Amino acid sequence: MVRTHYAATTSPLRNPFRLTARWLAGRGWASRLIISTLFGLLAVGALPPLYIVPLAVPAFVGFLWLLTGAPTGRAAFAAGWSFGFGYFAGGLYWVTEALLTDTERFGWMVPLAVPILSGGLALFIALAALATQMMRTGGVARVLVFAIAWTGAEWLRGAVLTGFPWNPIGSIWADTTVMLQSVSVFGVFGLGFITVAVAAMPTVLGEPVIGERGLRSWRPVLAALLVLGVVAVGGMVRLAGTEIGYVQGVRLRIVQANISQIQKWRAERRSANFNKHLDLTRAPGFEKITHVIWPESAVPYFLSRDIERRAIIARAVPKGGLILTGVTRRSAPGATRRQFWNSLQAIDEAGRLVGTYDKAHLVPFGEYVPLRRYVPIPQIANGAEFSAGPGAKTMNLPGLPPMSPLICYEAIFPGAVVAPGPRPKWFLNITNDGWFGKSAGPYQHLAAARMRAVEEGLPMVRAANTGISVVFDSYGREIARLGLGKQGVLDAPLPQAMAGRTPFSRIGDWSLALLLAAGWALVLVFSRRDVLN
Repeated sequence: MVRTHYAATTSPLRNPFRLTARWLAGRGWASRLIISTLFGLLAVGALPPLYIVPLAVPAFVGFLWLLTGAPTGRAAFAAGWSFGFGYFAGGLYWVTEALLTDTERFGWMVPLAVPILSGGLALFIALAALATQMMRTGGVARVLVFAIAWTGAEWLRGAVLTGFPWNPIGSIWADTTVMLQSVSVFGVFGLGFITVAVAAMPTVLGEPVIGERGLRSWRPVLAALLVLGVVAVGGMVRLAGTEIGYVQGVRLRIVQANISQIQKWRAERRSANFNKHLDLTRAPGFEKITHVIWPESAVPYFLSRDIERRAIIARAVPKGGLILTGVTRRSAPGATRRQFWNSLQAIDEAGRLVGTYDKAHLVPFGEYVPLRRYVPIPQIANGAEFSAGPGAKTMNLPGLPPMSPLICYEAIFPGAVVAPGPRPKWFLNITNDGWFGKSAGPYQHLAAARMRAVEEGLPMVRAANTGISVVFDSYGREIARLGLGKQGVLDAPLPQAMAGRTPFSRIGDWSLALLLAAGWALVLVFSRRDVLN
């Protein structure tokens, strides 16, 4: 394989793409790092909530042109890290909102949290840039190598150290239902591979090997756009003729109390916050409701032990139905070790606990501190550290189809949201995005939940303390929504699961592996063509 160099074979003024590419490739190390960071920030504009998808094109094209001028692997690694730092700092700025809920304890972390988190996550993109440079390819092959390396880095980011697959690049399509359908086959990482390959393909317009061919130089770009069109048409075909069916005899009420995180755990506010959920539950239209859903940590008491408050909740349970609520659960008296769990519990009209799920995938530094012995800082969530539950679970509750519960952060993990064994018929995602205020965070979290619905072919019901509460069907189509920062209830039917299963739900990441293998085959084809030319 060979790498295309920018030899001065024609006047760059005849090709503005090549002129730009040469200028970027010629930057020194300092300006290369600065410009890489700016390209990373530019890519953030394509993510939720802005969804300015075309910004991905100059971001990736500019970065690849810049990367061409990196003289060593170390320089390529540094450029990739800079791009990643801009991408994650711009996309995760809202992390500071959680720290500002208790400035006395965590204010000192505000200037450190986002840079440290972004710097660590940027290492994955740095590895992708290094891998791209080491392959020494040019033209179309170089673009495909970069797309493969980027996708591999995203997959690793979702797995290493318990994983953090937040804002995968494929989520730029989360607001476009037809494009979203491809994740039912390849998952969000596969859609990300297609996205990067298409967005970065105009890179070839700046290379002399292709740039000297006039209109022919646009062929790879047009072919890439054709691939994007095929994905969109495939989504249209998948959606065509599909009707939204609903589960008979089930009508949900999602309670969104809109309690700020600062007010949520104050001792003097606990009773009022609890009563607010009860009052909203009984709001007009209650007689039509069969099941009520309260969000994560809605109840500030230990319901497993608190018979009195279970009885109060029971009076608000619809006849023959349930209230499903987020709650903190504590180990039983006399247990050898005192433990706490972030849980979902279901209460019937007799005040009985008829189902419990304990969150299994905890937020590092939010709900527990990794390597506690060596990291002497408190977790951000109030109270003691949480223990992890045993894992994904399918809950069978009276009057409802089998359900897979996802508490907050658990909804961001592709392929890890359904327990082995009999399949659930819907997802219930309870969350408290009040930690992140009115920032981009709740919108990005919502995009992840929507992706899981389409990947698995299961409806997603989402109850959020401050919003966004929503119901999606198994194709990711929105049934009902209650926006960010609003107080009220969202009454909606429960959509039925799609008939059959999606390819992704059957074979998981093997579908991604097949897609990347096809991409690698094209790398070999185009690399050989460049050598022959």
